[in-house]
Amino acid sequence: MLPERDSSFHGNNPGGSQADSPRSTVLDRFFAGLSEYIFQSRLGVADVQLIDYLSDLMLRFVRTDTMHRVRRASGKPATEVVQMLSEADKRIGLARREVHRHIGDFTLFWSGMYPESLRKLQSATSADGFLDYCSQGKRAYRIAAQIEGGEGPPPCELLLRLSEQFELCAYGLREVRREWENGDGAEGILFQ
Repeated sequence: MLPERDSSFHGNNPGGSQADSPRSTVLDRFFAGLSEYIFQSRLGVADVQLIDYLSDLMLRFVRTDTMHRVRRASGKPATEVVQMLSEADKRIGLARREVHRHIGDFTLFWSGMYPESLRKLQSATSADGFLDYCSQGKRAYRIAAQIEGGEGPPPCELLLRLSEQFELCAYGLREVRREWENGDGAEGILFQ
């Protein structure tokens, strides 16, 4: 029997969450079921709040406008971590927390789901080619966790756990991708 799910991180809100929104889409249920299976059954991670956050992260990043939601002063999206770090330095309070949280999410998503694309960055002309996404993601989550305030999720404790367990989360996301690409049993996970 699985612990009761925390629905505070789920919904179709591109900014993150809708507190009382039940899992409603097939894609949402797919990511949630697959994440639960990989993290709880295969990796032995029983942190339901962390697993819910990661399945919500995948759902949010399906939309590229959510992935590139940090804007520069010109109004153009910050598409590289270097640009996002610059924007975070220009903000204070909760706005700074949200940009650092986004940097953590962005680096975790790419490190976990598509690590092969990070290798391409190192040979490209992108300034991100010089960054270590893992250390930047851990740092960003840690900074976001230290900024108190606001009533909304995610709680600072969860952001700190994301920082401390960044590598495990990235590995788990790689396993989620591998499982869905293999397609073995995905239907059973989806319709549980």
